[in-house]
Amino acid sequence: MALGELARPAEAVSETELQEGSVVTASGRVSVAREYQQTTPSGPFKPWQLARIDEALTLSSRDTGLDFSVYLGELGEDSRAGAERLFDRIGEREHASVLIAISPGERVVEIVTGETATSRLSQRALKLAVMSMVASFKEGDLCRGIVTGLRMLADQAGRVGS
Repeated sequence: MALGELARPAEAVSETELQEGSVVTASGRVSVAREYQQTTPSGPFKPWQLARIDEALTLSSRDTGLDFSVYLGELGEDSRAGAERLFDRIGEREHASVLIAISPGERVVEIVTGETATSRLSQRALKLAVMSMVASFKEGDLCRGIVTGLRMLADQAGRVGS
């Protein structure tokens, strides 16, 4: 059927042929009611969790002037090298970027920073953020761990121009 034309005249459709939730309208069209089935995103996060992570990423980046990114997935046998390969794909803003690479299956968290970010984030700050994230991950809360880590890193990096 295209453009709403009738596949066959309404008189040719008997009530017994109609599926449940169907009716022949006064105009002769068959109207079918179907149950709404909500689609849910596949992945480890619910929509509200994705919104929290997105907000934390946005605020961290806006407040610090650094570009924060989060990667969740496999990093490979050499997790540091895997994280650095991902970081290299960031492009021209690489110098002011921070990548948090998380591999729950491998139980690994790696943080890679560019030149500008390295000068604003000490190794101690990075380790504290990772420890905080891991504590939440151990409780099974990926979202809270990511949000907390982003907030800690943003606090340590300071505001733009500070």
